[in-house]
Amino acid sequence: MVTIYDVAAKAGVSPATVSRVFNGIKVSPDRVEAVRKAAKELDFVPNRNARRLRTSSSEIIAMLIPDIENPFFTVMTRAVEDVARAGGYSVMLCNTDEDLQREQDYLRAAVSDPVAGIIVAPASKDSKLDIAMERGVPVVCVDRRAPNYPVDAVVADNLTGAADAAQMLVAAGYHRIGCISGPEGVETADNRAAGWANTYREATGTEPPPELLVRTSYTVAGGEEAAHVLLSLPNPPDAILAANNKLAAGVIRVLSDIGKLPPTVGVVSFGGLPLVLLVPTGVLEAHLPVREMGVTAATMLLERIQGLASPPREVVVPVVIGEEGGATSLIGGHARAYN
Repeated sequence: MVTIYDVAAKAGVSPATVSRVFNGIKVSPDRVEAVRKAAKELDFVPNRNARRLRTSSSEIIAMLIPDIENPFFTVMTRAVEDVARAGGYSVMLCNTDEDLQREQDYLRAAVSDPVAGIIVAPASKDSKLDIAMERGVPVVCVDRRAPNYPVDAVVADNLTGAADAAQMLVAAGYHRIGCISGPEGVETADNRAAGWANTYREATGTEPPPELLVRTSYTVAGGEEAAHVLLSLPNPPDAILAANNKLAAGVIRVLSDIGKLPPTVGVVSFGGLPLVLLVPTGVLEAHLPVREMGVTAATMLLERIQGLASPPREVVVPVVIGEEGGATSLIGGHARAYN
């Protein structure tokens, strides 16, 4: 890890001068320029977090989410904020757009202008949390894990939930069920596609045809494009599992346009559909316990900020399956600690 001593040596100044520059203390312009140039070349991030934590003045939690426009993450953020404010903290919201570089930029900013802790829905399984780990900033993952890091995580039981959502379509009499899921490498998208595939195997005794799985962006447009792909097949599916609410909204738009709304073509949405969308009768929903996830993640983070030093914890919350306006059932869920 690059230190102020490395920056000082490259800039040709003392470590004290480097410290003054990054703490806003007056230094000659030429030295400021030399220090900042050296820091940029060395990819140095000033570690103000330790100083702020020692003085108990850090009262901000950073929350990094993939899509601020998705009601799923809006509800989650509200839950985090409720818990944070009750504990004396404010929430700084960062929208990563599923972009690894943008995620890194926000993480760097969070530890440079330090926060007390970070809640993050990782952009992918390749997300890097090293910069937070090196500076001792507590991190809790929500909705998705960071498999390469020993941090707390709160996730939904996506694998079981998606399998049971697809089974609802089987039970309703559909035989050729397609799946539209998010980008490869995103845990929720991978697990929901895997859950669909498990049910397809169990129901048919065969592997799901590759053309019945379409991977796309977690957007309404992505859902529309993928639905067109599936419905244009020589042998199109008679039902579709959409792996998030925005994808489902796109699917419903397409089915409405061509006059094939449920029950003509079955649909299950993984995640509650937006309130602004008029949900057709017969659409199934996997109701994600989003508020519970946000409350749990915020509570776990505050415990870490307050000094909890236990091994990393993982909480897996259940998914509720049911028809819009109809009966529901609880699917999966557990909690465990691990080393």
